Amino acid sequence: MNRIDVAGRAVAPSKILCVGRNYVRHIEELGNEIPDQMVVFAKPNSAIGHRLYATRDGEPLHYEGEIALLVEGGRYSAAAFGLDLTRRKLQGELKNRGLPWERAKAFDGAALFGPFTPFDGSVNRLSLRLTINGEERQAGSVGLMIYKPAFILEELSRVFTLEDGDIVMTGTPAGVGPVEPGADFEGTVYAADAPLCSAHWAAEP
Repeated sequence: MNRIDVAGRAVAPSKILCVGRNYVRHIEELGNEIPDQMVVFAKPNSAIGHRLYATRDGEPLHYEGEIALLVEGGRYSAAAFGLDLTRRKLQGELKNRGLPWERAKAFDGAALFGPFTPFDGSVNRLSLRLTINGEERQAGSVGLMIYKPAFILEELSRVFTLEDGDIVMTGTPAGVGPVEPGADFEGTVYAADAPLCSAHWAAEP
């Protein structure tokens, strides 16, 4: 089982539950429609990686920076900056054929996380920022989400058994794009404008 760092503890999530299309500007940049209900997809534990690659099976990968929340005891206990990696071309082909997204979203190494940091549970005060080579590419906050974390947790609980260590990825703001080899990624999650946790990756070919 792949593990994540939670304040120095090694934790093995049973699953990663992801919310898609949760920021209006991101929906617009991809030319999608605003959904009439929450879009959810899952990644298995095997999707957790620790190195950022620019390609998968010869296809360029696209990055999506997100606020990732750890579930323990039925509530959010810690946060981290996460990258949801996507095979965008393959995803488009699958969507056009009415097929599931897993091959484009749930492959090995498709989910990267910085260290998870415990926080006081005030999820509505969280925000994120991603820089690539020192330039801001993505920024967003819970206030900009269509579905807020409390609603997400409630809805997911209706469908899934949420086990301690499971991760909720809350969606990505506008500014997604391809991973360039050699690019320097730095993502930060803020709590009320103060840095809570950060992550760094150097993209490999």
